Amino acid sequence: MNLKNYLIESGTKKAEFARAINVSPALLHQWIENIRPVAIQHCPAIEGETGGKVTRQELRPDDWQKIWPELVAVDPGHAGRQPPTANAIFDTVPLRAAVGIDVGAKP
Repeated sequence: MNLKNYLIESGTKKAEFARAINVSPALLHQWIENIRPVAIQHCPAIEGETGGKVTRQELRPDDWQKIWPELVAVDPGHAGRQPPTANAIFDTVPLRAAVGIDVGAKP
């Protein structure tokens, strides 16, 4: 969820939210309207104040992996994940089904 939608859906006033994360209402407005990107140092506070409904990944979709590499392992299915390989079907199908043999059968 983006920050603008969070504020609308939660009914939180912009001035209250800005005060809670220790920024000016004018700066918050610039983030909400995509006038400027959310500053890196404020992303954890926003994520915390929203109870995780607005994540650091959503606030910084183009570079969050570089800023917080520890989140890549925690959230591999989020934006920035590796594209599927040509053999991706084999990653989801048991080997015996994929090749048509029963691996557990005795010769």
